Amino acid sequence: MITIIKIIFLLGLLVIIHESGHYIVAKLCKIRVNEFAIGFGPKIWSKKGKETEYELRLIPLGGFVNLEGEEEESSKEDSFNKASVAKRIMVVAAGAIFNILFGILVYIFLIFIRYLIVVDANLIEAFKYSIMASMELIQNMWMSIIELFSGNVKLNDMVGPIGISSMVSQTNGMSQFVYLLSIISVSLGVTNLLPIIPLDGGKIVLLLIEWIRKKPLNKNLELKIQSVGFLALIIFSIFVAISDISRLI
Repeated sequence: MITIIKIIFLLGLLVIIHESGHYIVAKLCKIRVNEFAIGFGPKIWSKKGKETEYELRLIPLGGFVNLEGEEEESSKEDSFNKASVAKRIMVVAAGAIFNILFGILVYIFLIFIRYLIVVDANLIEAFKYSIMASMELIQNMWMSIIELFSGNVKLNDMVGPIGISSMVSQTNGMSQFVYLLSIISVSLGVTNLLPIIPLDGGKIVLLLIEWIRKKPLNKNLELKIQSVGFLALIIFSIFVAISDISRLI
């Protein structure tokens, strides 16, 4: 039961941070947000704001932000499709960037506290060490991306939701749990920025193509690209899930 609570808390928190990134930057860019939902399925609580309906849904694994004019064309001036390409890229990238920043800040804080306690260092020394450790974390993430695109990363090296749940169940104490939270948050953000449709990175690629062409892609073509990408992502997720299960058996 404790493990289930830990998994729901970890995934729920990371989803809230991710969707909050989209929400906050959309608001800053004067883009209308129709819905801000945490969870999927039936609504169990909702509150209507000035223009946004805030919702809590039954299944606490996921969430979404519904922007005016994101899924279909809208004539409203504050719609997503009326915003400049630069603003739309910022909104799309914001969720992943919030996850990365949150993960790094949590990691810095955790290393800072550990160094103070274990080494009995002063505040300045602990701060310097935690910053250096976070830079090493970022470097390792960057090297992982290079390895991924160079083809050196095997399927067995990848971890999906089942693998993450297994790692969460094995954490012992708050320190290990917070450490895993920070690593998963950064990994989630980096993964979301990969140029793969329908991830946020893939959406950014389509927006960059629109910026280069000075006009958006044909809607039917864009939908076909997204459908193929979505299908490929599902198939890949299934293989990763099988790999996760095989490690547990």
